[in-house]
Amino acid sequence: MTSAPDPDLSFMSAFPAPTQEAWRTAVDKVLKGGDFEKRLVSKTADGIRIEPLYAAASPSARPLRAEAGRWQVTTRLDHPDPAEAQKLALADLEGGANALTIAFAGARAARGYGLIAQDVAALDVALDGAMLDLIQLRLDPAPEGRINALLLAALIETRGLSPEALSIDFGMDPIGVFAGTGGLAASWSEVGRRLAATVRALKSRGFKGPFVTVDTRPWHEAGASEAQELGYGLATAIAYLRALEAEGFSLQEARDAISFTLVADTDEFLTIAKLRAARLLWARIQSACGLTPVPMVLHAETAWRSLTKRDPWVNLLRGTIATFSAGIGGADGVTVQPFTAALGLADGFARRLARNTQLVLLEEANLWRVADPTAGAGSFETLTQALCEQGWAQMQAIEREAKDGLPGILSALTAGTVQTALGRQREARAKAVATRREPITGTSEFPNLKEAAVTVLDVAPVTAGTSTGRTGTVPDPEVLIARLAAGAEREEGLIAPQDGLRAPALPSLRLAEPFEALRDRADAAAERPVVFLATLGPVADFTARAGFARNLFEAGGLAAPVGDGFAKKGGTGLAALAAAFTASGARLACLCGSDADYGAEGIAAAQALTAAGATVWLAGRPGELEAALNEAGVRSFIYAGCDVLDALRRAHDAA
Repeated sequence: MTSAPDPDLSFMSAFPAPTQEAWRTAVDKVLKGGDFEKRLVSKTADGIRIEPLYAAASPSARPLRAEAGRWQVTTRLDHPDPAEAQKLALADLEGGANALTIAFAGARAARGYGLIAQDVAALDVALDGAMLDLIQLRLDPAPEGRINALLLAALIETRGLSPEALSIDFGMDPIGVFAGTGGLAASWSEVGRRLAATVRALKSRGFKGPFVTVDTRPWHEAGASEAQELGYGLATAIAYLRALEAEGFSLQEARDAISFTLVADTDEFLTIAKLRAARLLWARIQSACGLTPVPMVLHAETAWRSLTKRDPWVNLLRGTIATFSAGIGGADGVTVQPFTAALGLADGFARRLARNTQLVLLEEANLWRVADPTAGAGSFETLTQALCEQGWAQMQAIEREAKDGLPGILSALTAGTVQTALGRQREARAKAVATRREPITGTSEFPNLKEAAVTVLDVAPVTAGTSTGRTGTVPDPEVLIARLAAGAEREEGLIAPQDGLRAPALPSLRLAEPFEALRDRADAAAERPVVFLATLGPVADFTARAGFARNLFEAGGLAAPVGDGFAKKGGTGLAALAAAFTASGARLACLCGSDADYGAEGIAAAQALTAAGATVWLAGRPGELEAALNEAGVRSFIYAGCDVLDALRRAHDAA
C-alpha cells in the first residue's frame, strides 16, 4: 500500500530526488581521498557493519509486546533487613514504581546484599504495606530459587490472596545460577524433575506464572556480545522447554512458564535491535515447536558492566540511555540500576533517581505511546535482522554441544566452550577500553580528581551461602508450601547436595574496574603522585597536548597540573623549565608541545630534564624524531590510541 502524495508538499517535485549515489559523491568530496570504510563504517563486537546511511526498510515481522502501553517500572527489594527493605520498597511504590523484584541474599543481582528471609514471617515484614494484587512481583534468580518461590507462595496463602489475581514471575533459573556459581546441586535430570514439580505445585494453586526465567545477565557481565547474549539465552530457553516437556508438560504449557530478562546497555541502537531480535527469535523457536507464537515476557535491566565507581553521576546518563533503549525496544518491564550501585547498597535518594528516570521517559517523553517506533527505519531493521541471524547461529552452535543427556548450554559450560568464547570477547573489549576506543566518561576520559563523595547505605555485605540442607529426599512442594505457611523455616526444604555438575564460574565484571584500581592506588598513597607537564613554547602551542596528557594521567589518579608555560622570546626557557620540575617534587616529566616545538627544542628539553633527574615522557607520536628523542632521554610516548592502562601502570611506577 502506498500513500497518496501530500498536496502540501507538491513543491518538492521541483527538487531532484536524493539518491545513494549522489550522497556518496558528496561524501567523497568531503573525505578528500580519505578511506570511507575507516572513517564512516564501524563494526559491532559481533562484526556487524554499522553503515553511515541506510535506506528505509519494511519489516517482515513485528516484534510486538503482548499488550501495548506503559512498561512496568520495577524497583528492587534487596536490603538484608526485612524492616529496612520494606521502608525502601514502599517509598518506591508510593513514588511511582508498580513492580518489585525481590533479590534474596545469595542472588547474583543482589551484589553481596539481598533480603535475608528464613521464613514467611520475615518475608511478610519485607512486603508489609505492599498491595500485592495491585503490583507485579518478580524474584531474582538465586541458588535457592526453588525455596524462594515456595516461600513466596506460602506468604500468598497466609495472606489469603487469590493466586489467580496476582502477577508473579517466580524467577527460577538453575542454568543461569549454575553459570554464575559454577555448581549445580544435582544431576540435570534431577534438577529438571525438581523444577517441574515446583512449577506443577504452583500452577495447581492457581498461580499463572511465569515460573522459570532465562536471565542473560550472567553472560553479559562475563563479557558477552549481543549475539552471544541472544544465543546463550535461547539455548537456555530450549533446555527448559525440553526439561518441562520430559516431565509431562505440553510444549504450550512449558512455553508459557518461561520469561526472559535481558540487559539494556549504553549503545542505544544495539540495545533496541537486541530486544527486537529476541522477540523475533523466540517466535521462531515457538514456530519450530509447532506452536502458534505468542510474545515473550521480556524484562530489561540496565547494564551492571557499564557502571562506574568514579564520577558515579555519569551513571545517571548511562541509565537514561539504557532505559530509553529498553522502552523503545519493547521491554514489558525495566529495572534501572541506582547510580551508586557499584559503590554499595543504594539509599533512598539514588533509588528515587532510578525510578524517576523511567517516570520521566514514560510520563514526559511519552515513549510508551508508540508500539515498536523503530519499525521501518533501515538502520534498526538491518541491525535487528543481523542480530537475528547471528543470535540464531550462536544458539545452533551451542545446541550442537549437547551430549550425554545434557542440553547444549550445560555441555558447553561444563566443557568450558562458553567460558573460552566469553574470554575472547572480554579480551577484545578490554583492549578497546584500555586504548580508549571505548571511552568511559568520568573514568578513562574527563576524570575529576576532586569529585565529591556520594552516599550509600551503611550496610555490611551479607555472607549468605547455600545451606547444606537437612533432608536427603526432595520434599513434596505442596507439602512444603503448607509447612512454610505454618511457620517452618526455609531449611526444611533444602536438600543435601548430590553429585552435580561443575564448571568454571562466569565472572561478573565492570568495564571501569582496571582504571578504578589505578585511582585507588593513587588515593592510597601518602601523597598523590604528580606528573610534571613540561610545556614547550607559548600556551597556544602546548594547550592541546597538555590537556590530552593531563586527562590521561588523571584517569589513573596522578595529578598533572598545567601552568602558563615557560615561553620566552624565540622558544622555551629550558633553565626555568628544569628548575620548575625540581621544585615540583615530581619524578616523571612529560613534554607537551607542538610538532614544530618538538623538532626545534624537544631534544634539548629532554636532555635538560634528564639532567635534573626526571624520567621523561613525551605527549604525541615522535615520528622521525623517535631515535633522537630516545637518545636524549625520552623513555615513553603517549598518544591517541596507545594502551592507556599500560602507560598509567608504568607512570605509577615512575612517579
